[in-house]
Amino acid sequence: MTLRLLIAMVLLTALMLQPAFAQDAADADAKKPKFGWKNNLVGNFGFSQTAFDNWQQGGENAWNWQFDVLGNFTNNRPKTIWENLFKTSYGRSKIGDDESKKSADQIRIESSLAYKMKLHVNPYIRVTGETQYTSGFDFKQDPKVEVSKFMNPGYFTQSAGLGYQPVEEFRTRFGVSLKQTVTTDDEFALRYTDQNPTDGKIDRIRSEIGAEWLNDYAKEFNENTAFISRLEFFSNLKAINQVDVRWDNLLTTKVTKFIAFTFAFELYYDRDISIKRQLKEVLSIGLTYAFLEPPAPKK
Repeated sequence: MTLRLLIAMVLLTALMLQPAFAQDAADADAKKPKFGWKNNLVGNFGFSQTAFDNWQQGGENAWNWQFDVLGNFTNNRPKTIWENLFKTSYGRSKIGDDESKKSADQIRIESSLAYKMKLHVNPYIRVTGETQYTSGFDFKQDPKVEVSKFMNPGYFTQSAGLGYQPVEEFRTRFGVSLKQTVTTDDEFALRYTDQNPTDGKIDRIRSEIGAEWLNDYAKEFNENTAFISRLEFFSNLKAINQVDVRWDNLLTTKVTKFIAFTFAFELYYDRDISIKRQLKEVLSIGLTYAFLEPPAPKK
């Protein structure tokens, strides 16, 4: 990760947050806090298919589907706030006579507890876990090579620090973090966790201690359109090019009660996995259903 790209992302996030900081303080103070549980669980399913029969203009049969579930379960109390996040997605695609390949695969769980203090500063503790459902392959090699699967790798973090939330839409947190990358099979340990493969011992857990910086932005433009963005940094404090970066963005718009448009963009950089940044973009329209949602505000 180059220093210029790192600075560009921070500046872009700052520009995006400028309207939020301009919110009238009097309006913010006028809002009465609402305590108790606020639960939200939404599922999205998208499917597309193309078929040809004697089509002289050419083309290949194709199909693609993806299922996503995003949950947020928050208990807001006068002195504490306990937030639990759950995100999972899985999808596959197939073009022509090629075998089907997965286009999305993620399981991510996060839980954080913050103690409220004055001046919007909140000490917090946080734990996360992340892995995938099925095996991933490198199709550039013949035959294909399995490069990942469930808990190979898995990522876990434990952290503690201070958070600052000047407005409802934005918060930032900075703290000390312990990160573990784990594997269950020796063949994947050599790829993800074993830093000294010549010492005769295979390490299935790689631990790093360092600093984390989290930035969250969530904005509901209206009852049908919402934008969520998170920018995460983890540094083992050894070198600037060893800063792990993750930037998740999700824009959702409900066209009807059960049909929604979604656009997701992810940037990921971890030098221990690849010296190049990783990008992912998903644009879809499909079915959506709210299993749990907060009650509508009283008019």
